[in-house]
Amino acid sequence: MRRPIGILAVVAAACLSASCDENLSTIAGPTPALTPTFSSIQRDIFASTDSTGRLACSGCHTSVNRVPAGGLNLTGDLAYEQLVNVASARKAGAIRVVPGDPDNSYIIQKIEGRSGIVGVRMPLTPPYLSDGQITIIRRWIETGAARN
Repeated sequence: MRRPIGILAVVAAACLSASCDENLSTIAGPTPALTPTFSSIQRDIFASTDSTGRLACSGCHTSVNRVPAGGLNLTGDLAYEQLVNVASARKAGAIRVVPGDPDNSYIIQKIEGRSGIVGVRMPLTPPYLSDGQITIIRRWIETGAARN
């Protein structure tokens, strides 16, 4: 009797784990090549416009001929050091990216437009990031916000 129950438990666990990790390319929306890696997020969200007309984040968050919006520079090699484990320049006590904790990462709060943020939802003007794009950024943070 134990053997069928054990087999059933293994099959159930396999089904549950497979269903928890949706195919990210199907949810990425206007950035179908987006993956939960920093290099992909940098390339496909921070440094690029997308098919919805959303402008690149680095258009405002750059130090080229200006002070970057919110003191956050999202251009090139500077972006990672400006995000991970760095305090927000605008909201006391907020950390931009808390590895492993997307809900307490201020970048997630800003791109979701949560109450309690300082200023407005990002990007500044619509179109905003899609739910799929946000899910992929959340996944990168959940898995430790590696510089990959």
